[in-house]
Amino acid sequence: MKQFPDELTIDYPALIDNAMRSVVKSALEHAARFGLPGDHHFFVSFLTQFPGVDLSPALMTRYPEEMTIVIQHQYWDLKAEADHFSLMLSFNNVPEKLIVPYEALTAFADPSIKFGLQFHTRDWNEEDDEVHCPSTGRTGREMPPEASFDEEPPSDAHPAANDDKVVSIDAWRNDKK
Repeated sequence: MKQFPDELTIDYPALIDNAMRSVVKSALEHAARFGLPGDHHFFVSFLTQFPGVDLSPALMTRYPEEMTIVIQHQYWDLKAEADHFSLMLSFNNVPEKLIVPYEALTAFADPSIKFGLQFHTRDWNEEDDEVHCPSTGRTGREMPPEASFDEEPPSDAHPAANDDKVVSIDAWRNDKK
């Protein structure tokens, strides 16, 4: 991913997305090493056609664009690598291995502590730097609305976490004008 376009501007949305992806990576590393403590569980949404995503043909047919997985009770072999994570999940009692690059992520949430992130996604098939999020339809460099965690996402969440589950960083800013 190009962080600094040729015109020498700072692409803050890309920098923020990279930082947030490192949060997801650290959470997955923790879960891989120690398991999920207490009620922690993850909703992870990603683009299924993104380069490097590896799904079975059956899952690819069922989720041709985007998929949300739940990492909670029935997962095995979770590995958080430098640029992707992999794990085994059961779909209708059929074990499936998934490999997901962090760049393919569109959303991440841990409903047990009312925490969520949403990522800008770039169309890897086009040359321009336009940001597009298939789960919301937003384009450009729009920031998601402030989060509301009144209820947990449904267990069959598909295709991605809702905008109302996204944490806005505005809540932590100290505006000293």
